[in-house]
Amino acid sequence: MKQFISVHDVPSVKEMVEQALAYKANPLQDKQLGANKRIGLLFLNPSMRTRLSTQVAAANLGMESIVFNVGGEGWKLEFEDEAIMSGDTVEHVKDAAPIMGKYFDMLAIRTFPSLQNKADDYSELYINQFIKYAGIPIVSLESATLHPLQSLTDITTMTESLRKNPLPAGRKPKVVLTWAPHVKPLPQCVANSFAQWVNAWDGPNGEGVDFVITHPEDYELDEQFTKGATITHNQDEALKDADFVYVKNWSTYNDYGKIYCNDPDWMLNNEKLALTNNAKVMHCLPVRRNVELSDEILDGPNSLVTEEAGNRVWAAQAVLAALLSK
Repeated sequence: MKQFISVHDVPSVKEMVEQALAYKANPLQDKQLGANKRIGLLFLNPSMRTRLSTQVAAANLGMESIVFNVGGEGWKLEFEDEAIMSGDTVEHVKDAAPIMGKYFDMLAIRTFPSLQNKADDYSELYINQFIKYAGIPIVSLESATLHPLQSLTDITTMTESLRKNPLPAGRKPKVVLTWAPHVKPLPQCVANSFAQWVNAWDGPNGEGVDFVITHPEDYELDEQFTKGATITHNQDEALKDADFVYVKNWSTYNDYGKIYCNDPDWMLNNEKLALTNNAKVMHCLPVRRNVELSDEILDGPNSLVTEEAGNRVWAAQAVLAALLSK
């Protein structure tokens, strides 16, 4: 593995999940793997779990991590090639990235979409320019369209849950990604990435996955990520017999970055959970309580949200270890 930007960089989802769970069982088993190695964590937008979990993962492998908040602590970067830098950008990524490649053995970068221009956001210019110019492995800590560390965590969490509570032999787990209301437009990255990874996942025992995406009309995601899933606008129908329900808001993709519907009836609660197969509920956090998800779900026995967030460390550690091993 040369970089970690999407599921396509991973030779085997199953092996990566197994490595994450192995690190959870024994966090310091490879504590010398990253000795004398340094990772730079560059943030173009805020983070809590992603930043902290990646720092802990690096420390477990013996790596030094240095955090740099690009907007608040350094010069504003220009990313367009052949730009005439007469505006507010001070340094070009073409100049900054190769120097970071001298300072670090690996770079982990968190960017964010503008939600103004779909073509610009979906070009993934920011992270691709670092890949082009840094000369060292790049890890996505979330980009304009994807959040692969979160998605690896999600697959790991579902695998772990199914080992604790196995389904009847031969039955595929039913996984539902459901849209939820929110107070502002959010990007599609987590939903895109979750769909991409679930579609690439063979299930815990190779039996496959019954994957359903449900959302109001006009909230379709990019087909390059959702192809293979069943898509419905009927949330109750989608929830029927579900084993896992992943709750996430996203803004519109076609008429880009908008909120058309904010129907509170799409919020998951115990009444809707009764339609499922006693499903476990997941969310990437942060969550708007009683807007996206009800207190009764988040504080109830079906919530995997805290366990899921804890597993961020082990997913990051598996990724960093795979890159260090190369």
